[in-house]
Parts: sequence; C-alpha cells; structure tokens
Amino acid sequence: MAQESIYGEHLPRMEALRDRLIEGINEIRKREKAVRGEDPVEHCLSRIKGEESMREKCRRKGIPETTESALTEIRDGIGIRVVCAFLKDVFYLRDEIKKLPGFAVVEEKDYIRYAKKNGYRSYHMIARFDDQYYVEFQLRTISMDVWAALEHQIKYKKNLAGNLDLISSELKRCADELASTDLSMQTIRDMLWEE
Repeated sequence: MAQESIYGEHLPRMEALRDRLIEGINEIRKREKAVRGEDPVEHCLSRIKGEESMREKCRRKGIPETTESALTEIRDGIGIRVVCAFLKDVFYLRDEIKKLPGFAVVEEKDYIRYAKKNGYRSYHMIARFDDQYYVEFQLRTISMDVWAALEHQIKYKKNLAGNLDLISSELKRCADELASTDLSMQTIRDMLWEE
C-alpha cells in the first residue's frame, strides 16, 4: 500500500505558490532588465522538498511525520534559490522579494556579512505566505553558489577521516578568496556604471 503524501492535500497549493513566487521573481527580473539593461539574476532554482527528505527531517528533529509537522514545524518545504552575479543585486532582490503579495518575513540570516565558521556565505530568508505556507529563500552570488556546491560535493554524505582540519581550513580559505573576488567584481561594476 502506497504511503500517503506527507503534504496531504496541500501539495497542489504549495506547487501553485512556488510557481507564483517564481513568476514574481521573473517580473522583477524583467522590470530591471528594461530599466538598467541587465538581468540582476544569473539563475533561479525552486523545489518542493521531496517526500522522503521531509520525513527524514521530521525524524531528525524528533517530530511526528505528519502533514501538520511538514507545514508548521519544518520551514523549508518550499525552497527558492536566487543566484546573482553581483553582491548588491543579492540585497536588491531581497528587498524586492519582500514586496511580493502575501509575504511576511519570519526569519532572516545574513551569512554574507556574517559568514559561517566554515566560510559558507548566503542570505537566508524564511517567509510565510498567505498565513499558510513557509518558504525558504537563499540568495547568493555565483561565487557563493559554486563554493556551496563544491563544498557539499567534497564534504557531505562522506565519511571523511584523516586531514579533516586541513580540508576545513582549505575550504574556508577558498570561501574567503571568493568573497574577496565578489567585492572586487562589485567595485569594477560600480566603476563601469559611474561612467
């Protein structure tokens, strides 16, 4: 017998909300491209957390594997990642996303200005839409996105032994170098726009 969806009857509405948000972000992109001649977003990804992934997260948090838990206790059932070329665009998109209809900020974590100890950088925002569904937004630059993807591939879901301190140190060094590159690229872009 097939297991009932952890999202119950909410999945179609969650998918509709995800699509509505992507449409809203695309409208921001289109408007900015018309105004300044360039798209502030390099790419945008979205997902509804998979059934097993949601169930596993409930187990890890010690909460029941129920629709109510999935919708009220776990706040990243819907996820949207916005990747920008430049730092200022990350914060611009953050501000514009906050203007989307039905948006209410629940939590924000600025891992760009206050990077995690391992070097991870990104801007995280948890929002609640229409007083019903939580959405996690991750906004970052291309550099931050590349580092996060490579760090995940290198470290996660592997049983690392041996030079873990050296590996962590090198990953942090790479993150810092990429952060420096982001600042330099933003400076170059600002100089070009001043001309």
